Amino acid sequence: MLTEQGNTTTNMRSYQNFINGKWVSANSGETYERKSPLTGKGIVQIPWSNKIDTEQAIQVARQTFDSNSWSKSPARIRHDILRKTADLLRAKAPEIAQTLCEEVGRPIGICFGEVQIAADVYDYFAALALNIHGESTTQYVNNAIGLTMYEPVGVIGIITPWNFPLLLVSWKIAPAIAAGCTMVIKPSEFTPSNTFILAEILAEAGLPEGVVNIVTGDGPIVGECLVESPLVDKIAFTGSTAVGKQIMAKAAPTLKRISLELGGKSPNIVFPDADLAQAVSGALFGIYLNSGQVCQAGSRLLLHESIKDEFMHQLIPATKTLKLGNPNDETTTMGPVINERQFQRIQSYIKTGQSEGAKLLIGGSERYQVEGFEQGLFIQPTIFDSVSNEMVIAQEEIFGPVLSVITFKDEDEALQIANNTMYGLTAAVWTKNIDIALSVAKGIRAGTVWVNTYHASGLEPCMPYGGYKQSGIGREVGHQGLEEYLETKSVHIKLAE
Repeated sequence: MLTEQGNTTTNMRSYQNFINGKWVSANSGETYERKSPLTGKGIVQIPWSNKIDTEQAIQVARQTFDSNSWSKSPARIRHDILRKTADLLRAKAPEIAQTLCEEVGRPIGICFGEVQIAADVYDYFAALALNIHGESTTQYVNNAIGLTMYEPVGVIGIITPWNFPLLLVSWKIAPAIAAGCTMVIKPSEFTPSNTFILAEILAEAGLPEGVVNIVTGDGPIVGECLVESPLVDKIAFTGSTAVGKQIMAKAAPTLKRISLELGGKSPNIVFPDADLAQAVSGALFGIYLNSGQVCQAGSRLLLHESIKDEFMHQLIPATKTLKLGNPNDETTTMGPVINERQFQRIQSYIKTGQSEGAKLLIGGSERYQVEGFEQGLFIQPTIFDSVSNEMVIAQEEIFGPVLSVITFKDEDEALQIANNTMYGLTAAVWTKNIDIALSVAKGIRAGTVWVNTYHASGLEPCMPYGGYKQSGIGREVGHQGLEEYLETKSVHIKLAE
């Protein structure tokens, strides 16, 4: 049995792979034990699969799709399954939120929020499933009619990360079901439980066997098999930019479709006329949500030089009110980071920031001790001042609770700083001036721009999400997210003369 560093325990969940509607052990018999980021004790055991397991799941998904019983099923059937899935997610929210809390280490209230938002995703795509229709071209010439049809892409390989594991897999499963695709899913080994629970929910909602298959294991083995298989028509991946590049390269020989939601180094821009109290709250939420382990985190705080001192005068005391501790405690605002490797990675970036000459205002690279949870992987909220945009901590994705503060003189400089990065996932602008808001929103090269808010606007999941530049390819959610799982077919009909 493979294990992470830490203590073992016999009181933990155990799962098998989910293939063709059945629970099966890995071909090798090997398992992997996930350790709690809070206590260091084992919390879940999963199969450690190999290429044989993955190819078996791919064959099932391929045969299920090619049989046409699912891929050509009436839209009403797909709608009903998605709607029931949403209802079951809400009914089982306490169980799912608890697994998220234990495996991610995120405060329980935010975990409940993830379940509710995921349920909304299934409702949204249930509605879109009833609205997939083509077009006709009848006026271009007199003796011919053209029809545009939309059909499911085929077999989807889904590879998901650990930071928002239920929501991010739902962003892919829901449109794939709405379109009539089949899929093989490889969730992160650090947060697998919610995906297995979701498989149970989908089966209870009436999803046919073989449509959703789940295989757990190592990315270079299971993930690579999915990416390289000629039987897989599309890869939907969320993760780091570095791995996204590898997927592009390995998918090239089969020219399969890919959608990639990758990293970010998002600018959070505050202008002098902004409501500073709201902007301070937005800056805190923007960087410290999920201990900063968010691809769209507002890790670069761009402050106009005229308000910098006052803003920091409010931000630092507010940051110190954040409570690190047991994520099951409803008063906790930040839990531990996901694992020892990520803990060490974040610490190394903090040390790099100090060596580069940035001014460490609060936080640091030492392990933060929480009484009763001395094994917890806690890192304090950290703020660097006097950061130049060329520094490593301003250019590379840290994926932790580390904020870089940068000043600007005017709108042009703010845009120059905001866009001077290889990433282009999200951004935010704080101002009461609609001209500045729209001008900056248009000028930033990012897939999502928030105005006077961060992370949420109440419009999810209706709005498309994805990145410019090296933050990804394609879009998720919104009607554009459904289009990623559809092929377009043109039918030309010559009329009799």
